[in-house]
Parts: sequence; C-alpha cells; structure tokens
Amino acid sequence: MQAFVTVADLRGFAPAARKLGLSPSGVTRLIAGLEDRLGARLLQRTTRSVTLTDVGSRYLERVRRILADVEEAESSAEGERTRPGGRLVVSAPVGFGRLHVSPLMSAYLKRYPEVSADLRLSDSLINLVEEGVDLAARIGHLPDSTLVARQVGEMRRIVVASKAYLAARGVPKTPADISSHQTIHFGAMSTSPDWRFLEDGRDIRVANTPQFTTNSADAAIGHAEQGGGLTWVLAYQAAASLKAGRLKIVLAEFQQPALPIHIVYPTSRLLSAKVRTFIDLVTETADWHFG
Repeated sequence: MQAFVTVADLRGFAPAARKLGLSPSGVTRLIAGLEDRLGARLLQRTTRSVTLTDVGSRYLERVRRILADVEEAESSAEGERTRPGGRLVVSAPVGFGRLHVSPLMSAYLKRYPEVSADLRLSDSLINLVEEGVDLAARIGHLPDSTLVARQVGEMRRIVVASKAYLAARGVPKTPADISSHQTIHFGAMSTSPDWRFLEDGRDIRVANTPQFTTNSADAAIGHAEQGGGLTWVLAYQAAASLKAGRLKIVLAEFQQPALPIHIVYPTSRLLSAKVRTFIDLVTETADWHFG
C-alpha cells in the first residue's frame, strides 16, 4: 500500500523507488502483487507517465486513511508525538519568507533544539511531496489539491507613492486617474501591467504604461520612495516604508478583497510533531494580517 501511494504521489516508479529505498523492479513487483490480490488494475502505465485508473483513484483515498491509522497507532505506541525531532523542511515565497518565515523558524529552533530545519525560498509553486517539503506558506487563493490548508493570515495589494510625488503630481481619486500618473510595475505581481481594483462592486482592470518595470519588490518600492511614481505591491512588502512615513497608501477604498495566507501540508490525519508544533507557533505568535 505504501509503495502504491508513493508511486501515485510521485507519478512514477523510479522516483518512488528512490524515496522508498527500493529498486524500481522491487516497487513494480509490489504493485503487481497488490493488483493481483485485488484483481483490478490500479495504475495505467505508459513509457512516459503513470496515471491512476478509476479504481486506483478510489482505492488511493481508502489506502491513505488506512496508512494514517497505522502511523497513528505506531506513533502512539512509540511516544514519538510528544516531542518534535528530525528535519523540518519549509517552503515560502522569497520576500515573505525572508521577512516573516525566517524569523519564525529561528524562534522555532530555539524552542525545539532537537529539530534541524531547512527553509527553501521560491516564488514558484512546488510539489511538496515530490520535493520532500513538510509544509509551505502560500499567499493567494489555492488551486484544488490534495493538500491540507490552514488559513493563518491575509494580505492586500495596495497602491503606494511617496508624499513628495503626491504633493507634486496630486493624489489619484479613482483608479481611472492612474493613467495620468507615472507608474512602477513590480513584474512578479502579474504577467501584465494591468492593476486590479473594485469599483461600485465591479472588478475592474486598469491598464498603464509603467515608466519602470522590475521583478524586485525592493527595487519597485525604493524607486517609489525616490518619487518615481505609483506602484502596486503586497502590503507586507511596503510595511516598513509605510511605518517610516516614506510611502503613503492611495486608492484604499478601491482595494480588492484580501488574499488569504495559508500554511499547507500533505494530506494526513495525523500530523508529525514537528509540523504540528510549527503550525502552533505560527498561530500563537505570528501576526500575518497585512493591509
């Protein structure tokens, strides 16, 4: 059953074999034996891919619950859930991870010195199971998946500019006013320079021709601080500049609804102690409500 779940998660016999410490032929024999026992084909194999059959999809859901029960029974017997240990691998977006997840991991390691930690920062969505990641912090609405998600905060996109720029060029009153302003586009926010707002209950997009485009939030915010124009960023990215008075929020009444911040982790009825205690630390100490 464990071999079957691993092949299904990693979509291949070779990666499953590496994870399980077995040979590919050994994993193949295990799956073949399981299918013979059940009298049903669980996996559809081609030279390029491995996919679940309809029977395999239904069987996978039940097998996950069975393996979770086994894990719970073993952990209960061994007492391993009382104190976290081992290696904790966490993934987060680059900027958010640097500013907010990294300090939290430092606090976690002070509380639980038996744990070793690996923080991986990337703005790409990775496959947690395939990459061996225990949990991830993600900003935005989540696609449907088998991951368990727990909302731990929220984030807004905001338009900001320096006070000197606003004094010279005027404060925009509506999203349409953006067309008469210099703009700075943070490229990681979107593939296009259109900015999105909510006006009279309608979702609207405002096109603009940015004078400065960058894939760095720090560069966009730094240019805005120097009077370069309006920029549209996530609230946490501009938090320090807003607090210090170097930037000011405009068009606040037209902001779109906040984006959720989630901690996500692979499906399991029983969390390992290291994952459970990390999530507990987030909910106890982190103020991840921005906007």
